[in-house]
Amino acid sequence: MIDIRIQSSDFNFEKEIKKFQKNKIDGAVVCFLGSVRDLNSEEELKKLEIEYYPKMAKKVLNETVKKAFDKWKLSQCLIIHRFGKLNVNEPIVLIITQTKHRKDAFRANEYIIDFLKINAPFWKKEHTNKDSYWVEQNKKDLDISI
Repeated sequence: MIDIRIQSSDFNFEKEIKKFQKNKIDGAVVCFLGSVRDLNSEEELKKLEIEYYPKMAKKVLNETVKKAFDKWKLSQCLIIHRFGKLNVNEPIVLIITQTKHRKDAFRANEYIIDFLKINAPFWKKEHTNKDSYWVEQNKKDLDISI
């Protein structure tokens, strides 16, 4: 099962994991929750604005998950990615992967988030107490080879 949602509304992590676990297919479940963080020491982040290309985003995410399914024998995968203006500490993305073995669940989850960070058509604009600017995607330390 593949479930991909791109939404502006918040999600409840606890509810999502409970829904996911109702389908007890395999034993290893790995969750990644990415949140808005303020890493700029010189300016205070007020909002993070996320825009995306609707026609391509779901397609790219679906293709990425299918590759992970083939490589790591996933039984289930959930991706929720938010867009719009978000506050510091609000959740942006949730990725849950399920396989028979934990190493595969971890590897698939890491592959998906790394691929999403550099290849999915999402763009981030930081609104600080001084200015607003688009954030460049950071490709260092990412391994998206399959």
